[in-house]
Amino acid sequence: MAEAQFFDQLETRDPEQRELAQFNLMADLIRQAIAAAPGWADHLKGVEPAAVTSRAALASLPVLRKSGLHVLQARRPPFGGFATASATEVARMFMSPGPIFEPEGRGADWWRAARALFAAGVRKGDIVHNTFAYHLTPGGWILDSGARALGCAVIAAGPGNTEQQIEAIQALKPSVYVGVPDYLKILLDKARDTGKDATSFKKAVVGGGALFPSLRAEYKQRRVATFQTYATADLGIIAYESSALDGMIVDEGVIVEIVRPGTGDPVPPGEVGEVVVTSFNRDYPMIRFATGDLSAVLPGVSPCGRTNMRIKGWLGRADQTTKVKGMFVHPEQVAEVAKRHAGVGRVRLVVARSGEQDTMTLRAEASDDAGLKASLAATLQAVTKLKGEVELVAPGSLPNDGKVIADERTYT
Repeated sequence: MAEAQFFDQLETRDPEQRELAQFNLMADLIRQAIAAAPGWADHLKGVEPAAVTSRAALASLPVLRKSGLHVLQARRPPFGGFATASATEVARMFMSPGPIFEPEGRGADWWRAARALFAAGVRKGDIVHNTFAYHLTPGGWILDSGARALGCAVIAAGPGNTEQQIEAIQALKPSVYVGVPDYLKILLDKARDTGKDATSFKKAVVGGGALFPSLRAEYKQRRVATFQTYATADLGIIAYESSALDGMIVDEGVIVEIVRPGTGDPVPPGEVGEVVVTSFNRDYPMIRFATGDLSAVLPGVSPCGRTNMRIKGWLGRADQTTKVKGMFVHPEQVAEVAKRHAGVGRVRLVVARSGEQDTMTLRAEASDDAGLKASLAATLQAVTKLKGEVELVAPGSLPNDGKVIADERTYT
C-alpha cells in the first residue's frame, strides 16, 4: 500500500471551497467567543457575528495585539478574558516572556502540530528528539503533542545539557530533530568533536527563529533534511514547510492576513507586512491576532499539491521586539537593564550572527569601567535569560533615534 502523501483531504481542497468552509464557521466562532469570554465581548463590542462572511468583512474587525496582551491579562487574569475555558478546566498553563500566560486545552494534538510534522516526512515509528523547552513555555509541548499524535516516540530533551543529550542520541538513535535551528549544529559538532554518533538524524523540524540559508545548506551536507515551522504560544502552528521547500503553507486551522504594521489594513499580495491570524480554537479563540511578525504572501500554490495560502516565512519583527535563540527580547527589557545601573546613558542591543549562532551585544554609553561592564552583562542575562556581550561606548555616541534593539541579521 502506497504511503499517504497528505495528512488529510483538507490540504488539497479547492481554495474557494476552503474559504467558504472557514467563513461558514466564522460566525459561530465569534458568537461563542463573545458569549463565553468577557475579553472578546469587550474587544468585539458592536460586531455582528453573522456579518463576518468574507475576508473583507473580517478585515473590518479590530486587531488584538500580542504586544498589548500582558496588560490585558494583568487587568483580567490569567488570560485576559480571551479563553472560553476557565483556568481550572484547561490541561496546562504556561508563561512566556512578557509575561504572557497561555492555556493548553484537553485533547490530542491541541496545537495542530501533527500536520506540520507529517509534511516534513515524519511518520509513525520515528523517534523524535525534542529540544524545545518544556519548562513554563509551551514550545516543547506543542511539537511533543503533534509527534505523539502521529505515533512517534519522543525524547523530551529540552534545551541545554548538551553532553547528556549526545549520550541519549547515541543510545536511542532518534531520526528526527525538533528545536531551534541553531542548536542542531551544536549537537552535531559536539558529537563529532567527542567521537559520539549522531548520524541517526535524517530530518530536522525547526522553529522559534529564522533558518538561515547557509545553515540549511550545512545540514544538507550533513545528510539532514531541514523543514521550518511557524508557531506561537497563543496560536499553535500557523504555517509549515513541505518537501517542496517553496514557502510556508498556512495551517488548515487558521486564517492568515498580512497587514500594514501598526494597522489592521491588509496589504497587496506580495508586500511585506505584519502577520495577523484568526484561529478556530474553541478553548482559546484568537480573532485577528496581530503577532508582531513580518511576512508576505507568495503567489500560487505549493508544488507539493497542498493548496492553502503560502507565506515567505518569518522576515523579522514589525516592532523592535526580536527573537534571539528562539526567545523574544523586548525593548522594555533592554531599558530595564540600563535602569538598574547608575551612570549608564543610551543603550542599544545589537543582534547579529557568528558561527551560525545568534549573538547579542549590549552597547551602553558609560565611562570605561570593568566592574560596570561585568554587572551589566549579569543583569542582561538575568532580565532576558540569554547571555550577551557588553561594550561600553563614549557618552553621546549612540544615535538619538529611539531604537534600543538593532537586528543586524540578514534574512535572505
